[in-house]
Formats: sequence, C-alpha cells, structure tokens
Amino acid sequence: MSFDPAVYRLCLVTDRDVGRGRALVDIVAQAVAGGVTMVQLREKTATTREFLEEARALKALLTPLGVPLVVNDRVDIALAVDADGVHVGQTDMPVAQVRALLGPRRIVGLSITSAEQMRREDAGRTDYLGVGPLYLQHTKPNASTPLGVEGFRTLRAMTDRPVMAIGGLKAGNSAPVLAAGADGLAIVSGIVGADDPRAAAAQLRALFS
Repeated sequence: MSFDPAVYRLCLVTDRDVGRGRALVDIVAQAVAGGVTMVQLREKTATTREFLEEARALKALLTPLGVPLVVNDRVDIALAVDADGVHVGQTDMPVAQVRALLGPRRIVGLSITSAEQMRREDAGRTDYLGVGPLYLQHTKPNASTPLGVEGFRTLRAMTDRPVMAIGGLKAGNSAPVLAAGADGLAIVSGIVGADDPRAAAAQLRALFS
C-alpha cells in the first residue's frame, strides 16, 4: 500500500441527509481546509448516475489536494472515477473480491462492530478497519449497539491494522477514543451537519497535535 498511514487520522464520511441542503462538494472543500485527511463518499439513496456525478466531482476536488477519496460499497463507481479505494460493510462484497477488482494499490476498508467480525479473514485483508459505533448516533437507523470506549478498546487490541473509530464522534468526546488506541476518527454529522464544517474539522484535527 502506497498511502501514508496519516491519511487515516480524520476521515469525513458523507451523508446528504444531514448536510442541510448544502452542496456536498462545498462541505467537503471546507472540511478538507479544516484538516480532513480522507473522504468516504457514502450514498444510500442516490441513483447510480447521481452517485457517479458526486464521486467525479469529489475526485476532481480532492486529487490536487492529495486527499484520498474512498467510495462506500460501490466498487463500480470507484473504478469509474479512479477513486483511491472502497469501504465495505459486513453484508457487502467480500474484501478478497474487492481487492481482486481494485488491485493492490488502492485502499480497502471494512466496517467492524463485534469481536466475531474481527476474527474473520476479511478483517485481516484490509488496509484499515472502521470500528463502531462508539456512541449513540442517528445517521444509520439500523446501527449496532454502541461499543463505548472500553468495548472499542477490546476490539482495537485484536488487530494490528489501522483502526478508525466511528459513531457519534465529535471534538468533545473523541479524546478518550484516541487514548483507547484509535489511529483515526471517521466523522459524519459532526462535520457534515456542522454550522461551519471547516471549524468542526479543525477542532477534531487538533486532537492529533
């Protein structure tokens, strides 16, 4: 993998439902200016064409800035826009198949919510893991029970892969998660839904200084 592990420090995960009607590319531009190091494009309701257009716009924005774009679930969209990687969940395409399609030089991430999932082969084949939810959150109505900091610490100890914590995270509650071993934070509404995405990102990025 050719990516610096520092790209996993602060990942913005998009969600159009909490963006207050603002253009996604504008929110992402502000967030990157505030310190976001990776962007995951997550679209659960967009049409394929809408998803493709958003991915293309974000790729054009992020490539000159050196910020990787990872597409949630859709390997076809990632390949179509030459994205830097794909993030999958437990019910999506298996990691080995994603890797076969993307090749060795792109990022592959996987969501983890339990110790049982951490023990599966998929978890050892990724470039990073997204572990959570840490806290109660509202962007995924079918999310698992929150792990809490100690639950996160237990799962983090089970892998040597870079781990990003996700789920209900913001500047005011993320320091204990980093102390529990998180390499990075994946933030949804804490940035996308913020009054000032740039300032919200800067507050989170300051936790790593």
